[in-house]
Amino acid sequence: MTAVLEARGLTKRYGRRTALRECTLSVPEGRVVGLVGPNGAGKSTLLQLACGLLTPTSGTLSVLGGRPGSGPAQLARVGFVAQDSPVYKGLTVAEHLRLGAKLNAGWDAALARARIDATGLDPAQRAGRLSGGQRAQLALALALAKRPELLILDEPVAALDPLARREFHQALMAYVAEHGISVLLSSHLVSDLERTCDHLITLVGSRVRLAGDVDELLATHFRLTTARRDPGSLPGELTVVQAQHTERQSTFVVRSMIELRDPAWRMEPIGLEDLVLVHMAARDTAAPAASRQEARS
Repeated sequence: MTAVLEARGLTKRYGRRTALRECTLSVPEGRVVGLVGPNGAGKSTLLQLACGLLTPTSGTLSVLGGRPGSGPAQLARVGFVAQDSPVYKGLTVAEHLRLGAKLNAGWDAALARARIDATGLDPAQRAGRLSGGQRAQLALALALAKRPELLILDEPVAALDPLARREFHQALMAYVAEHGISVLLSSHLVSDLERTCDHLITLVGSRVRLAGDVDELLATHFRLTTARRDPGSLPGELTVVQAQHTERQSTFVVRSMIELRDPAWRMEPIGLEDLVLVHMAARDTAAPAASRQEARS
């Protein structure tokens, strides 16, 4: 499978602080990839490295087969919407489109106008007078009109109300369905990712904790409830992600690549939000062995 982003041992330091540590991962082509993790896990750093806004301290990073930000041709293939959907407050919507046309050789003026019309934006309105949701839609229109092969979105709707978030994601998914581009989307809102993403990367402690297709991850994670027992007494085919105990009962979140049944326990699937939260809360920030292998595949 072709990858739009490949990282091997990717590390980024700011002085003594390490923002990203020895990350190895692969982002499949044609997918909508959700990037999640707690604050300070390195999500924005990874996305800015992918855009060429930052350079690695060590390790390698390839985006669409080339070095990020290596020249105009490489930059033209990547669209980026940063946090807070940055636009020029003093420019009108129409002036943003004219600026986009001047700065991007592959600019699709018809697509830009169609996106503005579909979202009901007034071309004569200055960006500084737009609502947060309208600015996000304008930023998305500018990114899409580049006709990128990879669209990178860094918390684009975090500050928006639920209706504006839904409208943003509807516009995004309509474009993805029509054009089949790859998307890398960072968000704290797991409910939004659940509706849009088919691949997941979780960063914890500046490392890749979990990576894989959402369907496969959900199919291999379970909540196991049994009489109180030590995690080490579970079958070796089970990888314990989280363990909780009461006086008489133990509850584990486990990962298993094969189906295991035992009348002594109850085993049930977990949802995406629980999956993400369990891995984010895990004290061991190194990726489990299965996840490390997936990240290399």
